[in-house]
Amino acid sequence: MDRLQSMHVLLAAVETGSMSAAGRALGMPLPTVSRKISELEAHLNARLLIRTTRHLQLTDAGQSYLAACKRILQDVEEAERAAAGEYRQPKGDLVVTAPIVFGRFHVLPAVAEFLQAYPEVNVRLSLRDQIISLLDEHVDVAIRIGELPDSTLIARRMGTIRRVVCGSPDYFEQHSMPATPVDLERHKCVTFEALTLANTWSFQSAGKPLDVPIRSRLSVNTAEAAIDAAIAGVGLTRVLSYQVEAALRDGTLIRILQSFEPAEIPVSLVYANQGQQALKQRAFLDFVAPRLQDRLKRQQSYQ
Repeated sequence: MDRLQSMHVLLAAVETGSMSAAGRALGMPLPTVSRKISELEAHLNARLLIRTTRHLQLTDAGQSYLAACKRILQDVEEAERAAAGEYRQPKGDLVVTAPIVFGRFHVLPAVAEFLQAYPEVNVRLSLRDQIISLLDEHVDVAIRIGELPDSTLIARRMGTIRRVVCGSPDYFEQHSMPATPVDLERHKCVTFEALTLANTWSFQSAGKPLDVPIRSRLSVNTAEAAIDAAIAGVGLTRVLSYQVEAALRDGTLIRILQSFEPAEIPVSLVYANQGQQALKQRAFLDFVAPRLQDRLKRQQSYQ
């Protein structure tokens, strides 16, 4: 019995939720998946999985064994990378994650330059707005927006962004420009559900929080849609500064109420502290970090 392969099969079955899904992920017939796990249970003389028609459930022994499997497989992968020379020159696969719009505007251009500079490194860039576990998802580097909770992750601060309120020139030709957040009560607004409540926007006034009720004429679930609607003159919108940078630069939107904006939001590169750092990861951090810092500094000119 190939115990390492059986560990891989067990891990795939648990992560995918079924043996058939594990077989598809591994390119392995279902009977082979079932046999590998049965052989592992027989070798250990312990039941690892409770099989039902709907899903798989780990036994207590299975939970502790699976945790050990993850550590063992990670150590083997680390040893193989070292033997292949990954710690002598940047090479191999790198997994990076970033928020969707920030990733498109700022991370992807830096990754494209990195790939040209390091032809032996391949990057899988996963753009998603959800916060994921770097260790569980095998992510090498993540770009995080917001204050970071205490954790074992290592963070390098790239810069800051802000929440900004904008409207189109056409809109302001028909409506007076708000002088204070309270004036928003008389304006039509486009709300972005992922960023704020549909009926309240938060500001700062004299160093104190100020929540202002707003009239949402249109509620959307993406920043791009909110920006497009604001450019079309539907109403005022509030998004993150990097999301609206292009519209501010070309004059299709005008930023207002700058002196009342909430505190700046940090942008960080984060990665796990797992002992010796692979050259591909260190090369990526050293290459991308100054470029992101520069892009965020240049963004300040449109804030």
